[in-house]
Amino acid sequence: MTPSAPQVSERRFEDAIEAALLKDGPDEIPGTGDGAGTREPFAEYGEGVPGRYLRRRPEEYDRTLCLIPRDVIGFLQATHPEEWKRLSEHHGAEVKERFLQRLSREIASRGALDVLRNGVKDSGCKFMLARFRPASGLNPEIQRLYEANQFAVVRQIKYGTREEDKENSIDLALFLNGIPLFTAELKNPLNGQDVRDAIKQYRTDRDPREPLLSFRRCLAHFAVDPDLVYVTTELAGPGTRFLPFNLGRFGGAGNPPVPPTRKGYATAYLWERIWAKDSVLNLLQHFIQDVEDEDEDGRPTGKRRVIFPRHHQLDAVRRLVQHARMNGAGNRYLIQHSAGSGKSNSIAWLAHQLSLLHGGEDRRVFDSIIVITDRKVLDRQIQRTVRQFEQTPGVVENIDKTSRQLKEALESGKTIIVTTLQKFPVIVREVGDL
Repeated sequence: MTPSAPQVSERRFEDAIEAALLKDGPDEIPGTGDGAGTREPFAEYGEGVPGRYLRRRPEEYDRTLCLIPRDVIGFLQATHPEEWKRLSEHHGAEVKERFLQRLSREIASRGALDVLRNGVKDSGCKFMLARFRPASGLNPEIQRLYEANQFAVVRQIKYGTREEDKENSIDLALFLNGIPLFTAELKNPLNGQDVRDAIKQYRTDRDPREPLLSFRRCLAHFAVDPDLVYVTTELAGPGTRFLPFNLGRFGGAGNPPVPPTRKGYATAYLWERIWAKDSVLNLLQHFIQDVEDEDEDGRPTGKRRVIFPRHHQLDAVRRLVQHARMNGAGNRYLIQHSAGSGKSNSIAWLAHQLSLLHGGEDRRVFDSIIVITDRKVLDRQIQRTVRQFEQTPGVVENIDKTSRQLKEALESGKTIIVTTLQKFPVIVREVGDL
């Protein structure tokens, strides 16, 4: 193999990922598209149509603000024209610069997830930085705003803010409305490196003090090769913990091999399905969680974590939600989870999403979600997790006292009720009418 061959090999892997992300969009690479609108969504998982990202050049990224300014401003002008006009009258010619600085500070202090979910206020004006898929299709304006989201991919993004680090780059970064979401280091075994080298690079060569790599600024970092994917939500030097994000291979770890009849990579599900625009918005709205740890007595510790689902958790919850949306209430499901695989998180994600689920006629599928455990230790753990994932205060009712408390929660139609199996026999006759 010639000295230049390894570089070509890795670049081809990067080329293939970028081409898939840009497909059917305005920046589609000639000769790689299927034609606009021809690709089918992954209906089974509700992950949406792949591709349709925008391509942005590395120099369009402002490494100090940690934003792509043109996409931030473009999205706000398209979705908040009146508010932007008011803000422009207040700030004058400096409106763009001052808002971008405000946004950058808000993300640094609150985290990207909170800003994307809840927006930013500036001089009496409220701006939402992302628009999520509406729970129902009754409001055309909300649907229009949802479709205004701008996803972008940047290759070889230079992120260093210090003079000696200004040429440091990461293979890939994904943005939503100018705000960074994910980074990825890509490796190809054809040049003698694999996913382990990508993990090592994040641990040893990527300074988490840099804005792009700081905790809660970018929500996840992926180590990727043609066969395996790993992910972390916090870079912490040599102690960085990466978790596998793979489909499983014949009942074990890894990913299924690519069938001989198909071209491509075993890890293509990452950029074709997980990074599909609808899937990313679903991850931001319902799955990724920025939580504060609690001690055994339920008191906040001050330590925060960003939780990103493992693939088996994401797959299970999405399948259940999609089936319930299509088939309504009254079905039974069995999900097998091994020890330590995140059962509590899966239950919490499922409970919250089912509580918001609307069916074919835009009506809620479930009135109440009841989470029942048969062990008190597990009950406390699930109560804590479900409450931590709560985005609207008061949605979750923990039944931790008497059976009467459970009866009242059921009769008043509380949205999510967490209780133990032991409390049910006492009230089963009384709540029969429900």
